[in-house]
Amino acid sequence: MVWNGVRQASGRSPALVGRHAEREAIGRLLDAVRDGLSGALVLTGEPGIGKTRLLDHAAARAEELRVVRLTAVEQETGLGFGALHRLLRPFLNRAARLPEPQGAALNAALGLAKGSSADRYLVGLATLTLLSEVAADQPLLLLVDDAQWLDRESAEVLAFAARRLHADSLGLIIAVRDALGGAGLFDALDAHAVTGLPESEARVLLSFGTRRVDPAVADRIVAGTGGNPLALLELTDALAAEQLSGIAPLPDPLPVGRLLKDHFQRLVRALPPETEALLLLLAAAPAGDTGMMWRAAGRLGLSARAVEPAVLAGIVGRGMPMAFRHPLIRSTVYAAAEPAERRRTHAALAAACDAVRDTDRRAWHRAEATRGGVDDEVADDLEAASERARSRGGHSQQALFLSRAADFTGAPDKRAERLLGAAQAHLVSGDASAARTALDRADIRGPVMRTRELRIRATAQMFGIVVADVPAMLMDAVAGLGPQDPRLTWELLCEALHAALVAHGCTQGTSLTEVAVAVAAARHRSDTVAHGRDLLMEGLARRVAGGYGDGAPVLRTALARLRNAGEIGDATSPFAVMLSMACDDLWDVQAERDITGRLAAADRDAGALYALGMTLLVEARCDLWDGRFAEAEVRYAEFEDIAADTGFRGGGDINRLHLFALTGTEAELRAAVRRTTEMRGIGHGLLQLLAQHALTLFELGRGRYRQALEHARAVFEDDPLACGSLVLPLLVEAAVRTGDRAGADEAMARLEERAPLAGTPWALGTLALGRALTADGDEAEKFYEESVELLGQAPVALERARARLLFGEWLRRGKRRSDARTQLRAAYESFDAFGALPYAERARIELLATGETARRRTEATRFDLTPRERQVASMAVSGLTNAEIATRLFVTTSTVEFHMNKVFRKLGVTSRKQIPPAIGAPEPARPGSHSRCGQGHSRSPSCSFGGLA
Repeated sequence: MVWNGVRQASGRSPALVGRHAEREAIGRLLDAVRDGLSGALVLTGEPGIGKTRLLDHAAARAEELRVVRLTAVEQETGLGFGALHRLLRPFLNRAARLPEPQGAALNAALGLAKGSSADRYLVGLATLTLLSEVAADQPLLLLVDDAQWLDRESAEVLAFAARRLHADSLGLIIAVRDALGGAGLFDALDAHAVTGLPESEARVLLSFGTRRVDPAVADRIVAGTGGNPLALLELTDALAAEQLSGIAPLPDPLPVGRLLKDHFQRLVRALPPETEALLLLLAAAPAGDTGMMWRAAGRLGLSARAVEPAVLAGIVGRGMPMAFRHPLIRSTVYAAAEPAERRRTHAALAAACDAVRDTDRRAWHRAEATRGGVDDEVADDLEAASERARSRGGHSQQALFLSRAADFTGAPDKRAERLLGAAQAHLVSGDASAARTALDRADIRGPVMRTRELRIRATAQMFGIVVADVPAMLMDAVAGLGPQDPRLTWELLCEALHAALVAHGCTQGTSLTEVAVAVAAARHRSDTVAHGRDLLMEGLARRVAGGYGDGAPVLRTALARLRNAGEIGDATSPFAVMLSMACDDLWDVQAERDITGRLAAADRDAGALYALGMTLLVEARCDLWDGRFAEAEVRYAEFEDIAADTGFRGGGDINRLHLFALTGTEAELRAAVRRTTEMRGIGHGLLQLLAQHALTLFELGRGRYRQALEHARAVFEDDPLACGSLVLPLLVEAAVRTGDRAGADEAMARLEERAPLAGTPWALGTLALGRALTADGDEAEKFYEESVELLGQAPVALERARARLLFGEWLRRGKRRSDARTQLRAAYESFDAFGALPYAERARIELLATGETARRRTEATRFDLTPRERQVASMAVSGLTNAEIATRLFVTTSTVEFHMNKVFRKLGVTSRKQIPPAIGAPEPARPGSHSRCGQGHSRSPSCSFGGLA
C-alpha cells in the first residue's frame, strides 16, 4: 500500500495499493463480523510505519458496521480504566441491563457508582457482555490506536474480551508499537507486524511531496528510513533544499528519530506564542475532554483563534475534537516545553477541573503544577485519590497516585507507608517489577514496615514463580515482627508453609521442617477459634513436623469442618492447592471434590480467575482418579485460557503430567518431565516429585516394573504430601513384580500405619490392595475382593479398574481363567472407556492369555468435541441455561449458543436430553446443584500469596 502517512500533500492523495497481507487480514475480520462471528487483530510496528492508516482503511471498508475509535494517549497511561471509560461512553446507557454482579463491577470501575473494589475480570466480562449486546443491534468494529499508552486496567479488559470473541458480530483491531506490545497482554491474539514500505512504493510516496528529491538522494532516504512512511515525508520537509537535490551531503547515518523530533519542535516554535501555549495545553489535557481544555484555555487567556496557525502548519487536524496529527508531535510538544510553562499549564487544568466529577484529575494536575519539595496538602489529595482508585479496582492508578504522594511527603515514616502501599497496589495490578522499584525507594523503619516489605518482596518473587528463597524471606518477616500481631504472624507463617511445601527440598535459607515446626507451634499457642482453613494449615504443619500420626487427625477434623461450614470463606492465597495436598495425603477425594465445588461457585461469582485456575488443576486430578479424562482435559484447557488472562507463567503441558502418563503419550510426558527438572532450579521441588509419580504410573501401565520401582522409590524417600501416600500401592506393586520383598514390606509398613488413620474408602481399599499383592496363597483373594468393593465406594474409578486388573492377573496365574476373564474384562472396558491406553493394552494382553479376544470399542463422536464444546455440553447436561453457562465461562451467551449448535451437529442430537449418552456423561444433576465443570477459589494475589500447584 502506498501511504500518504499522516497528511495530504498538494491536495493529492496516493492510491491505496500494496500491504496485501494486512489488508487481507482486515478483510477477513470484517467479513467474519458481517457473518455474525467475531475476532481480534493486532497491528504492531514502530511510530509512523502506517498502523493508523490501516485503521483508517478498516474504517473505510466497514460498510454496514458501527465503528468506534479510541486513541490512547501517554498522559493518561496511569488513569485506571480511563481508556475503557472513553471507549464505552456511547454505550453506558445500556449498563443497567447487565447482570447485577457485572453491572456493579463496571459501574465501580468507571466511578459511576460507589461499591467494593471491582474485580478486573468481572469488569472484562461486563465489557464483553455490553459490547455483545450493542453488536446484536448492529455489527460493531472497535479500532484502538496507540495501545501501548492504554492504562493497564483498560488494556487487561480489552485483552480479556478479545480472547473471548467468537460469535458476537464484534471485531477489534488494535494498533500498538513493537517496543511495548501492550506489556504482553495482546500476545495471544492474531498479530501482524507492519514493516517499512518496499523501495518502489517508498519512492512513489516521495513523489507526492511538495519538494523535488534527486533520485540518488531518494534512494539514500528510503534506505536510511527503512521505508517508514512518516519518516519519508517528514525528512523531505526537514532536510535543506541543497541536501534534497544532492548538492550538500546527507547526515550519515540518517538520525531519523532525532530529526523528526527536531523537525516537530521547529514547526511548533515557529508558531505564535499563544498557539504554542495552546498546543502545550492540548498535550497535557485529558483526551476528548474539550470542555476542560477550553476552560483552562480561558484561564490562560488563550482564544479559539490561536489554533488556526497550528492547523495551517499541519500540526493538528481540522474538526473537533482538536487533536495532533501524530502522537509523536504530542510527546514532542510536552517534552520540549520549559518546566515553568508545564507547571503553569497544569495549574490551569487543575483550576478547570470540576471539584466533584474531576477530583482525581484535579489532584494529579495540582501535583504536576507544584514545583517540588514537601507539600502535605498536595500529598494528602493524591493519597485520597489513590483510595478512590482502589475502590474502583484501578490498582495501577492507585500505585501511581501513592508514588507521587510520596514525592511530596516529608515525614520519613509517612513517605515509606505510601511507597509500601504503592508497591502493594503494583502487585495487585500484576506489575512485580514496579513493586520492587517502589520498595527500593522506601526508607523502611520499624518491625511492622519491615514485615510488610518482606511480605511484598516474597509475593513479587512468587509472581515470577521463583520459590526457593520465599520461605526464608517470610520467616525473617515473622522474626522481625515479634509478638506484636499474632494474626499477621499466623498469616505469614501459613504463606511460608505454602511456599515451602511447593519448594519441598529446594528451599534456601530455611527448610520445610523448620517452617512446619514454627507453624505448628504458633497454632498451638493461639487462643483464637480454629476455622477450617487455619486447622488445615496446622494439620499440614504437624504432618511434616511430627509425622503422619500427628497430622492426620487434625487434617480429618479440618476437612470435616470445611465440608460442613456454611461459608467456605475467602483467602488471598489459592487455598485449593493446600486442600489438594491434605486430601491426597488422606486419600479423601470425595472431600476434595465437595470443597472445591463450593470454592468454584464463589470464585466464578467473584471473577477470581487466578485462584480459579489453581482449583481447575486440582479438579482435573480428581477427574483423572475417577477415569474422567475428557473432563480433565476440559479443565486443563480452561486453565490455559485463565493463565493467558492472568499472565500466570506456570501454565503449559507441565500440568498434564498425569494425563500424559495415563494415556500413554510418552513423548509429551518426557518433555513435561524435563520441564520439571528445569523448574527445580527456581525452587519447584514438588513438581519434580509429581513427575516421578507420573512416571511410575506410566511405567506400570507398560509393565516396566523395574523402571517403575526406581521412580516410586524417589517419591517414597522424599514423602511429599501431594503424592507420598498415593505412591505406596504403586511401589508395592513394582517391588513385588521385581522380587524386592524388602521394598514391598517397607512400603506396606507405611501403608498399614496411614490407611487406618485416614479411614476413607480409598485409603482402606488401597490397604486391602497392598495386602493382596503381598499375601501368600489363597489369602490374597479376599483382600482383592475387599479392595474392589471399597474402591467402588469412592469416585476413584481408575483405581478400582487397577485393582480389577491386578486381581485378574492373580486369578490367571492361578489358572482360574473364567474368574480372571470377569475381572480383566471389567478392567479392560473401564480403561478403554477412560482412554488409559497403556493399562487397556495390559488388560487386553492378559485377556488374550485367558483365551478371550478383546475388541477395542470406538465412540468417535464423543471425542470429536473440542474441550470447550465438551465443557459447554456438560454444563448444559447439568441443567444450566445458556446465560448461566456464559457467566461461568466468562463468555457471551451468543458464544455458548454457537458451541451448543456445534455440539448438536457433531453428536447428531436434537435436544439436551440426548447429550449425556453421546458424551458418556451421567444423567443431569438435580436442579440447584453445582456444575462439575470448572471451579476455583481466591482472588488474584496481592501482598498475600500467589502459589503454584
